Amino acid sequence: MDESTDPRLVTLQPTTIAAIRETVPMARITEFFDRAYRTVVRVMASQDIHPTGAPVGVYWSAPTDTIEMSAGFPADAAVAAEEGVAAERLPAGRAVQLTHAGAYGTMRASYDRFAAWAEEQGLPLGPVMWETYLTEPRPDVDPASMRTLITWPLQEPAGS
Repeated sequence: MDESTDPRLVTLQPTTIAAIRETVPMARITEFFDRAYRTVVRVMASQDIHPTGAPVGVYWSAPTDTIEMSAGFPADAAVAAEEGVAAERLPAGRAVQLTHAGAYGTMRASYDRFAAWAEEQGLPLGPVMWETYLTEPRPDVDPASMRTLITWPLQEPAGS
């Protein structure tokens, strides 16, 4: 996977994830991730479904006091709905990606660079985006070594 911290245009294949989707208060996102990932891992294991990549956080709406989001893992098969876990499909098509280097609290600068680059290129960002957590956030990890892949599919013209 390209670890470039510069925005780049990519073409995505559709990806099936096993995830929990909820509307979450912004102040409780960390709690949601912790609960969702534990549950998704347990349900996937009980169904003999395996992760095929790093955990993802999918943002289905713009943040206000709350945000509609999913937390889960790419999977080698579609999970049967259980304990709030369901199969979702991340879209295929053109997207902009960049890898954020550093702690989650410093991501605003990467998002600002991301949006400015897309605007300069005339690339309209779509309504859904996701983060792939390439390094696990643990207390013993140096925040500077953390990597998060940000993927934002483009809004494709009608009829394409």
